[in-house]
Amino acid sequence: MFTKTAFYFSDILGVKVLEEGFGVVGRIRDFYADVSSPRPRIVAAVVRRGKQERTIDFAPCRMSGVGRKRVIVVPEARDLTAPAENHLSLARNLLDRQIVDVDGRKLVRVNDLVLDSAALGAFLVAVDVGIEGLLRRLGVACFFNAAFRLFGKRLPPRLILWSEVEAVDFPSSHIKLSTAYSKLGTFHPSELADILEDLDRHSQVALFSALDEERAADVLEELKPVAQVGLLENLSEEKAADVLERMPADEVADILDELKREKAERLLDEMETKSSAEVRNLMLYPDNVVGSLMSTDYIFFNQSMTVGDALLELRKLKPEAETIYYVYVLDARGRYVATVSLRDIVVSEFDTRLGEIMNSGVPPFKDRDDLFSIADLVLKYKLHAVPVVNDDARMVGTIVIEDVLEHVMGKR
Repeated sequence: MFTKTAFYFSDILGVKVLEEGFGVVGRIRDFYADVSSPRPRIVAAVVRRGKQERTIDFAPCRMSGVGRKRVIVVPEARDLTAPAENHLSLARNLLDRQIVDVDGRKLVRVNDLVLDSAALGAFLVAVDVGIEGLLRRLGVACFFNAAFRLFGKRLPPRLILWSEVEAVDFPSSHIKLSTAYSKLGTFHPSELADILEDLDRHSQVALFSALDEERAADVLEELKPVAQVGLLENLSEEKAADVLERMPADEVADILDELKREKAERLLDEMETKSSAEVRNLMLYPDNVVGSLMSTDYIFFNQSMTVGDALLELRKLKPEAETIYYVYVLDARGRYVATVSLRDIVVSEFDTRLGEIMNSGVPPFKDRDDLFSIADLVLKYKLHAVPVVNDDARMVGTIVIEDVLEHVMGKR
């Protein structure tokens, strides 16, 4: 997998750095790599001599020797100040930290690193996430390998190319997170949610904050309630409000119900007025009534609209999957009239009026109906979603059957 010039980071620690004409500068304690490029280049070395520690420019350095007999020679040891943007400490920021195996879609622990020395410098090429890497750092890998060979076995290496991992545990503020997490863009929100739940609080906030609001909203929906609460408690209120505005109001209401009242109020105040008002209305419903689980995202048309016009409008709206089971026909006062299934719209001729294919036999639920009392109706009509109306028969939302059954079965 690697060239003969590759070496482990643990093997280079403690190696002498010599300045031409002046002797020993110190011994290697750490490296800094520029992670802004696909192949991170080693740009600085931290060396220690006695109790004195300094960071020097690694660009002019060259290596000689092999194995633990290596030595690093530099024409002039030039001191560097604080790390520049996207310069990552290998010992402090990567060793023993968690990273994402992009191919395996999971968190792994970094036990060692693989570097490669070339004519143009040294580069970070892979991470070692296997037990052998940890034993190597402890200085006992040779002993264990010898013991395994007695039984005809060997410690399996577990190396992952740097291009196939994503570092997510950055305690340094100078790392540019918006670009550092680009590989995670291929992950499904549920996969990102699983990774977030396994991270410590600091790393959770850092990773989540780097996501754009739309993607962050999808990920937040997939998190367990405990993780949702923990994340919102630690996010900036501005970021949290921006994310919540992009989520269905019923989902937001459920999350805010789990927060402390003062925190929930601050987030509602930070949200846009329209989004905040929808959530507040849903939070007024007591538990175990239809209104507490209903979604206010639904599509309604007039019964005189043609199927062709309805399809054009649906293409413009691009609704989420859960809101497109049906469209609803309302009168001029917003009162529920009938339901039209997406199937009937798709198979009907373009000039057919919705009034001709609508189903007025689907009874709506009242927003104050008891959730347990509607279970039989749910099973009887076998509908994916049912309209919800208030006491004036005006439609106020829909309730998805899966949510009803999950809630009812969970309470019994």
